[in-house]
Amino acid sequence: MTEDARFADADPRPLALRAEDEVDLRILSSLVQDAVLTAGDISHDAKARRLALLLTRFRWEDATDAQAQGRDFERVRSVLVIGDVMRVVSDGVDRDEGTVLSLLAIRWQPGEDGTGRLTLDFAGDGTILAEVECINLDLRDVTRPHRAVSGKAPSHPE
Repeated sequence: MTEDARFADADPRPLALRAEDEVDLRILSSLVQDAVLTAGDISHDAKARRLALLLTRFRWEDATDAQAQGRDFERVRSVLVIGDVMRVVSDGVDRDEGTVLSLLAIRWQPGEDGTGRLTLDFAGDGTILAEVECINLDLRDVTRPHRAVSGKAPSHPE
């Protein structure tokens, strides 16, 4: 991915993105901002060293066009896979499978020799920390977009 990508350049086809550095991660994080999921949609496979989340993400890459054209905002089901995970810790995330979570951001804290920590921040101050060998995330849309139930774009009061 390049730093000069713009939402106006978005393609209506399903996203399939990989983040391998901090610039990529910032772009990917912006695309999953306000994604919703349940605690049951989070899977950590320690043996495969993988953390996977099944998200219903807001299509930020289409929001400007949708608003300009007067059509509905959209969401899409996506899979976010974090690879090379050495350890996962959560704080303030209710593990009841039906608990609805809203992902706000994914942040990177570098460690030594390319290792570091990915912090997944959720609304309500919950976090999941993934200690990883490197930045290695894949985001892939797995369904067709559908009308956002609320009919509105997410907003965050300042």
